[in-house]
Amino acid sequence: MAILYRAEATATGGRTGSAKSSDGRLAVTLDTPKELGGSGGDGTNPEQLFATGYSACFLGALKYVANQKKVKLSEDTTVTATVGIGPRDDGQGFGLEIALSVSVPGVERDVAEALVAQADIVCPYSHLAHNGAAVSLTVA
Repeated sequence: MAILYRAEATATGGRTGSAKSSDGRLAVTLDTPKELGGSGGDGTNPEQLFATGYSACFLGALKYVANQKKVKLSEDTTVTATVGIGPRDDGQGFGLEIALSVSVPGVERDVAEALVAQADIVCPYSHLAHNGAAVSLTVA
């Protein structure tokens, strides 16, 4: 795969700490939700960040597909991603459950469903969710 862009971010403190991108455009405070045993402070968490990224990426893929098919999407088109976390059934760690809700106002349902299905193929987050990704681990 020819990489067109790379993003880099560094986290400190784990789920209760901070994270920032190497270019300085993103800096967030992290807090663990009460449901996961944390304080539920004002910071965000990895699940919210993943849901934000996935919803934005999927909407971008939907716009790309709609453009190819010459379908005009309303500015009110939205993608809502819900990301849940819990212990895996194998007892070896944690897993994610992901749901996307796509609102495509002004487009006939069968057309919208076809666009969403195609966007699911195009979107790299969907590809990751369905197929996994190559992960390289290095101890610095």
